[in-house]
Amino acid sequence: MDNILLEIGCEEIPAGYIEPALSFLSSTLIQKLSDARISHGKALTYGTPKRLAVEIQAVAPKQASLEMEVLGPPVKVGFTESGKPTVAAEKFAEKVHLQVDQLTVKETPKGQYLCASVVDRGQATVAILKTLLPDLILATPFPKIMKWADLRIQFARPIHTILALYGNKVIPFKLGSISSNRFVLGHRFMSPGKIKIAEPPEYGDAMRNAHVLVDMAERKKMVNKEISKIAKRLGGKVFPDNELADIVTNLVEYPVAVAGKFDPAFLELPDKVLITSMREHQKYFAVIDQNDKLMPCFIAVNNTHARDMDIVAKGHERVLRARLSDAQFFYRADLETPLDACVDKLKGVLFQAKLGTVYDKTLRVQKLAEFIGAEAGLNAGDIQMLSRCARLSKADLVTQMVVEFPKLQGTMGKVYALKSGEPEAVSIAIEEHYRPTFSGGQLPETLMGAILSIADKVDSLCGCFSVGLSPTGASDPYALRRQAIGVIQIMLNRNFSFSLAGIIETGLKIYDQFDADHIRNTAVSVQAFFQSRMSFLMAEQGFAKDSIAAVLSASSDHIPNVWNRVRALEGLKAAPDFEPLAIAFKRVANIVKKAAEGSLGQFSPRINASLFQDPSESTLYDAYQTIKKRVSRHLSQGDFALALRDMASLRDPVDAFFTAVLVMADDPNIRNNRLTLLERIGSLFDDIADFTKISN
Repeated sequence: MDNILLEIGCEEIPAGYIEPALSFLSSTLIQKLSDARISHGKALTYGTPKRLAVEIQAVAPKQASLEMEVLGPPVKVGFTESGKPTVAAEKFAEKVHLQVDQLTVKETPKGQYLCASVVDRGQATVAILKTLLPDLILATPFPKIMKWADLRIQFARPIHTILALYGNKVIPFKLGSISSNRFVLGHRFMSPGKIKIAEPPEYGDAMRNAHVLVDMAERKKMVNKEISKIAKRLGGKVFPDNELADIVTNLVEYPVAVAGKFDPAFLELPDKVLITSMREHQKYFAVIDQNDKLMPCFIAVNNTHARDMDIVAKGHERVLRARLSDAQFFYRADLETPLDACVDKLKGVLFQAKLGTVYDKTLRVQKLAEFIGAEAGLNAGDIQMLSRCARLSKADLVTQMVVEFPKLQGTMGKVYALKSGEPEAVSIAIEEHYRPTFSGGQLPETLMGAILSIADKVDSLCGCFSVGLSPTGASDPYALRRQAIGVIQIMLNRNFSFSLAGIIETGLKIYDQFDADHIRNTAVSVQAFFQSRMSFLMAEQGFAKDSIAAVLSASSDHIPNVWNRVRALEGLKAAPDFEPLAIAFKRVANIVKKAAEGSLGQFSPRINASLFQDPSESTLYDAYQTIKKRVSRHLSQGDFALALRDMASLRDPVDAFFTAVLVMADDPNIRNNRLTLLERIGSLFDDIADFTKISN
């Protein structure tokens, strides 16, 4: 069995396009081969700015044979009453390349039908691929695509070459005016010209010899090695930035690093400003000393080796000097205005057309933060400081530095707040309130930052849901999923046990444009959205689906309690006797549910022990009375594991009750009394889990 190799050679593709495209090409080609009954090994991907390549190992030379049953006409249509074949039978036999006497009869729900067993011997793999590969190339998704010349095909960038091999054979096809062959192009400057690839295993070495490292892992390793070597020579180390290393890896075919310097006077700028200036526009790596202080130098990664790398370095220095001069100008200009004076300027910055300006949002967040602060037990002085944090939280959005570098929002707010004489706690909260910036990202480290972050995110969620901007499918332009997950993670991290529903309701009421019905309906939607994010996070953490459904069905209001309950339930499920326990309590829950709907009877105001007809009723009632007190104590202490363990001790009296008595007694008083007893037992679980959601 031979390998398939496909390389699409094109003009430079944006770095962010490469890995998603390779993932699509490899996964789709694997799926297409499987669908075509062509056995294969694993997929390997290779990519640079000028080529996308996928190699599939150990591919069978042809499709696997497939034996099929083909139904023909009904027997009564295929043969006359005397048994003579009709034209219908003869035509069917001809279609499947058999004689009429080779046909069989198959019984179906619709009667007897003529049937033929046929074998599809399959086509050669190359024959399949010459149709499959051009369709695959054109189906590759990109954020933006383009046309070129007078061709009707579209791709991320104009395609110049297509290499398509199966073993040592070319897979022949044409895409626009480009014919597939066995030639690829080397490095544009260091090894121009065509390179012949005899068969797929030669590809990596042949390209390496042509100064192209097609293996992205190998190329990234070389990037890191080169920049580390240069940083060491400069007496420092590379400022860690794995994301930038990934970007640079996909900007070059053969990395060549060079060091540059900048005027130490620029070190007056905050570190993040310097790093962002180097990183965002120029893709330069910052260098730090052994004390993690920025050094006045940087490292650039080029796509080629020049005869005089000093000239290359000077070019990089000239470009960076202009960037840092601009940043220095913005910084000094911003410092002339106190941060508080920027707040009014937010009136000219739109948050969302139906939700007002960023200034309006600031006022809402201020009120909501004060409410949450009170819920968290902050004293009056701390709440006043929290209110100040909220007022200044978005003020840096109108500074020149943040307008130029939006990623510095919050960071510059912290810097400018300190320069304006604000307390350190206020400045830190301004920076932290954007956290986490992604699922699993760094959380606010201070209490003020955590509360402000929750207030900001809940305001956005409430507002967007109120005006119909909830996420749909893959569309989430306001990052509401990320913001909801951020709120959940902060509340878990801080063990904030106050009511999420209360925060949502307050957040909605602060908007003065919605009536009570709209607020009520929106609150339900926002809470359901939070519940779906909790379910997602718990599933990601490995909790069972039925456990998640059970605890969320009971309540999702106090977030740390939700996690404590699911852990307790998972612990109980691990017990060897859990299954019969679950069955017993599901039976209780189902009966109670039907009774609540009015289809079985009705609950009594209290349990009347004088109506007990069997000792099992008294035993169960006494056990309930004892357990109820212990469970109440455990729940007040947040110990859900002990509460569930005590509830589990009711299993034997519950089983005995169901064995000894008929719940649906003829006497309505006895029936309702028994239903009420079961309802009281079921209520013990109401705050922990809905056992009807537990899988058998």
